[in-house]
Amino acid sequence: MKPSNQSSAGGAELTIKDVESNARTRMEKSVEDLLHDMSTIRTGRASISLLDNVRVDYYGTPTPVNQLATLHVPEAALITLQPWDVSQIGAIEKAIRSSDLGLNPSNDGKIVRVPIPALTEERRRQLVKHLHTMAENHRVALRNIRRDANDAAKKLLKDKKISEDEERRAIDEIQKLTNAHIEKIDNAAKAKEKEMMEV
Repeated sequence: MKPSNQSSAGGAELTIKDVESNARTRMEKSVEDLLHDMSTIRTGRASISLLDNVRVDYYGTPTPVNQLATLHVPEAALITLQPWDVSQIGAIEKAIRSSDLGLNPSNDGKIVRVPIPALTEERRRQLVKHLHTMAENHRVALRNIRRDANDAAKKLLKDKKISEDEERRAIDEIQKLTNAHIEKIDNAAKAKEKEMMEV
């Protein structure tokens, strides 16, 4: 049996450490993606990340609004956008109005003001449902990463690169990783839901 750190003629061989490390990196990325996606869900509170997915038609190119203007939250229920190119103020206002955020911006020729209205009970429920779907999709992604890592560990065993004990230990470790990241997703979703339900 070759030592697992020796590289074969075809480049470096995958080790069980690589399998675990790769799974951890992919799981962390999945949690980060969820946190970013959740930051774009509207709560009753103003937050500039709310506009992260808004794209403005800038000379024929869909451009993120935060690349065309300075965003501020001067008060709890207001976002202001100051375009660097004032000729884009109409396009910015239109992009926000036509997004699915249900916002009604206005401008004074220099600044776009986006009041963040309080959410209705029904809208809150819809958003919470959307949040649950989002969290579940990321849990499924974590389980897929676990499956890939377990398959890689089984293949290392089959190719006699690791012992059965090492394979068992790796599968336990991958399960622990999965549990820890699912818990992160659950906690983040609970915190977001609480924020969304605050009136």
